[in-house]
Amino acid sequence: MKKTVLMMAALMMGAMAFAQNAEKEAVDQYGNTVSVKPVNASSRDGILVLESKDKDYKLWFDSRVQVDFGAYFGQQEWADPIGNGASIRRARFAVKTQITPDWYGEVDMELANGSFELKDAIVRYNGLKNWQFSVGSQKPDFSLSRNTSSRYLEFMERPMIVSALAPSRHLGVFAKYSNKYFFGSASVLFQEIEGQETRDFVETQNKDYGMDEGLSYLAKVVVRPVNEADYGIHIGGAFMYDTPKTSDEGGINGVTRYSCRNATNISRKKYVDTDDIRNTDHNLLATAEIAGHVGGLRIESAWLSDWTYLKPEANLEKPYQFSGWYVEGGYLLCGGKQSYDSDGAKFNRIRNGRSWGDIELALKYEYIDMNDYEGRAAQAIYGGSAELYGAALNFYFSKNVKFALNYQYVNNDRYANGKGKLYVGLDADGNPTKDFTKVVAADGLAGVNYHMLLARFQVAF
Repeated sequence: MKKTVLMMAALMMGAMAFAQNAEKEAVDQYGNTVSVKPVNASSRDGILVLESKDKDYKLWFDSRVQVDFGAYFGQQEWADPIGNGASIRRARFAVKTQITPDWYGEVDMELANGSFELKDAIVRYNGLKNWQFSVGSQKPDFSLSRNTSSRYLEFMERPMIVSALAPSRHLGVFAKYSNKYFFGSASVLFQEIEGQETRDFVETQNKDYGMDEGLSYLAKVVVRPVNEADYGIHIGGAFMYDTPKTSDEGGINGVTRYSCRNATNISRKKYVDTDDIRNTDHNLLATAEIAGHVGGLRIESAWLSDWTYLKPEANLEKPYQFSGWYVEGGYLLCGGKQSYDSDGAKFNRIRNGRSWGDIELALKYEYIDMNDYEGRAAQAIYGGSAELYGAALNFYFSKNVKFALNYQYVNNDRYANGKGKLYVGLDADGNPTKDFTKVVAADGLAGVNYHMLLARFQVAF
């Protein structure tokens, strides 16, 4: 009996040893011997996370859906009609992994409205304390608003000047350093990575003209004299040297073009548009920003500007300058608190004040000026300017569901004619005209102004 028990114990120990060994090694589909680690699955605030017991490996999904609606009213009788509508603003699917404690990878895709677009594609090294080094496609650190995730914006769309000037995702090399009170980053940027059309521009201009992709150099510094969980101050500035890219349609001709919609995505009209500025040698872009949060209050403001330098043969005495600014603030009405991401120098998800969520009231003013005509004569640029007043109510349900209501009033000037395609007033005979030089308006007023009501349903998972 004793021998039988000992034999059974030995067999069990052998089976356990075999099982442990089976967990540590396996053969993949290519015949390679690979190590195996069991992972635990968990839901973390609605995000599916797979993580090894030793926490050296983690994989998670990061997705969001934003469904938008828009209605526009109050424009002048002579103005072009503005179409109401709805759209899938974002349908994002991302896979992210901390493959080892030092290495991170990410692929982020956009599938909204049936079109595929690559967003982030990142290889990152985190092995040095406070440092990150990345290559791939991602947003460079330039604008606080641009770098804040669309999930955490106070208004449905970013300010017009940010949409027009602040660089978005580019293929590049990125480095940043961050501690509690300081953030610094530097980037070297190549072409933009978007949809098939953008890639076609890159390949065509490489094949037909042997054109280099173009480079940009960017640096940003942020100081945080106060940086606590419930309150903080953000003071930052960034500078960018930019050359024409082959990812732009006019890259071969050294084209600069700045345009934007009136802080809405349903209406596709771009009143503010410089049209093509040919023979660009390079652009200098700068921003200065100040922001802060205390308890449920969050305030953010920034100024952005571009100086466009043409090639010597253009005989431009001084560079064109385009600029704008915005200020916005929001307050959580049910006891919630705002959050700030120190590693990214941007705002983060709010902390709800009630078990069911919270409500946020936000206000903003913004201004953009894409005109540069004083003393320019034939070289003047009439891209238009616009100012916008906005109010928002954001309803946060749990930590993953958000319903947003935006009201905005926008006032475009007489030069904001969508590079000559849109009416901006009445001529001397009382007929609508797209030519700002022919506009006759009482008190010198001209340009399209109107109201908009916008709504968004959002879920992040």
